Formats: sequence, C-alpha cells, structure tokens
Amino acid sequence: MGSETEPSRPKSPASQMMEAETAEKETKKPEPTGHEEEDGLSGDAEMNFIEHLDELRGRLIKSGIALVVVMILCAFFSDILVNQILIAPLKNSSETIVLQNLVPYGQISLYLQVIFFSGFVLSFPFLVYQIWQFVLPGLREKERAATRFVISFISLSFFAGIAFGYFIFLPISLKFFAGFGTPLIENNIAVQDYISFFIGALLTAGLVFELPFISYVLSKIGLLTPAFMRFYRKHAIVTLLIVAAVVTPSTDLVTQLVIAVPMILLYELSIGISGYINRKNNALDNTSR
Repeated sequence: MGSETEPSRPKSPASQMMEAETAEKETKKPEPTGHEEEDGLSGDAEMNFIEHLDELRGRLIKSGIALVVVMILCAFFSDILVNQILIAPLKNSSETIVLQNLVPYGQISLYLQVIFFSGFVLSFPFLVYQIWQFVLPGLREKERAATRFVISFISLSFFAGIAFGYFIFLPISLKFFAGFGTPLIENNIAVQDYISFFIGALLTAGLVFELPFISYVLSKIGLLTPAFMRFYRKHAIVTLLIVAAVVTPSTDLVTQLVIAVPMILLYELSIGISGYINRKNNALDNTSR
C-alpha cells in the first residue's frame, strides 16, 4: 500500500476572504487617532524615569552655573548693592536708626546673602526658562509656541512684585517702625534681622504677584473656574484687607489700602484670566465632539 498524499482541497471563497482579512489586520499599522494632532504631542518616544532624572539633573546644573556666574558678577558690585540698595530704604526712613553687627562674621554673612539674593533675582528668567524646558515635552504644540510669552509674563510679574516690595512696602513699613514708640529708646537694629526682613518682604511680594499665572495654571488643568472666584470675591477681598492690615504695621487706612489695592487688582485680573482659559477649554471640548 503506497502512502500517497491526498491533494489538498481547494479553499472556499469565504475562507480565502477571512484569511486575507486576518493577514491585513496583522500587517496593518495603527493609524493616528487624531488626538495626537489635536493635542500637538510630539512623535518622540516617551522618556523613561532615568531619562527624566538625567534631564532634571542637566537643567539643575545649568541653573546652578547661571546662578553662580551672576553671583560672581554681583560680587564685584557688592558695596553698591549693600550701601545703595540694601541700606538705602532704612536710611531714608529715619536718620536715627543704626544697624549693628552683633557677631564676628555678621558682615561677611550679610554680603553673602546680598550677593546670593541679587544673583537669584537677576537670574530668575533663566531659572524659569530651565523649569519650562523641563516640562515642555509634556505640553501641547500651542503651549510650546507660547514659551516666550510665558517666561516673559512670569519674569515681569516677579520683577513687578520685587519693585512693589522695595519702593512701596519697605518704605511704608520702615517709616512706621522708625516713628513708633518713645524717643527714649534707641532704634538699634541687628543687621541679620534687617536683611531677613528685607529679603522676606521682597520675596513675598514677588510671589504674590505670580497670582495671575497660578490662576492660569489651575484653570488650565480644570481646578479653578471664574464662577468659583466670583462667588468668593467678597470673601477674598475681606481676606486681602485683613492680610494688608496684618503685614502693614501702620494703623493708617490709606497705608493699608496702598498694600491691599494691588492685591485686589491681581485677584480681579486672575478672574479674567481664568474666564479666558475656561472659554478656550469649552471651545475645544465642543469641537472635539
């Protein structure tokens, strides 16, 4: 008996069509869903955790180098920074106030703090740029295109807060401190206490003036709405007035309003920014449906 192979039966047209569809599904690459183009995400491969750490380390190194370079430049002008910028508001408030150095290394520490703070303020735009470049890969194309605007807006807001603290808040506070109390007590201020008050006041004002950008970010991710801010507008105004009364040592209402009015205006500006972002988000949701 010979073992002959039986001829294979011809496949039916239906089987041939099913095999063709299966082969096409296996070889067919997934097409873009359209969300990548809508979101403007890049086609680069996603970074793993180690690559994110390397990217963060590189940004921190660049920021540190920039800060050190600016600090070195500020060191050449340290006498001007101390005499004409740091001590000037205190001398303009009163001729009787005397700064005292109470520790052997007090003046060295003072100069180092002035150099560091000046370097931080002057290099702030570059530091913001490095932070923005770190988060840039996760942003949409339109948000990437607004890089220059965002960095400029954050930097200008910070500098506006620094200027407000230096030219308005510090003179008002120091004049009140100099004129309060009995003349039988001399106002001799420890230089370390003064530099702490100086830096704290300017940094606080700089951060407060970032309120519009914070409103932009919270509205962008959906955590803040203009309706919420309008509903609590009265509460916010009362809170800001209380804050102004606390941080302003003077009991004069005009002095308190000088501090409170800019913060209230910043709150109103934040409402407008939140409303604009929410309208854009709603428009995108409607077009994607």
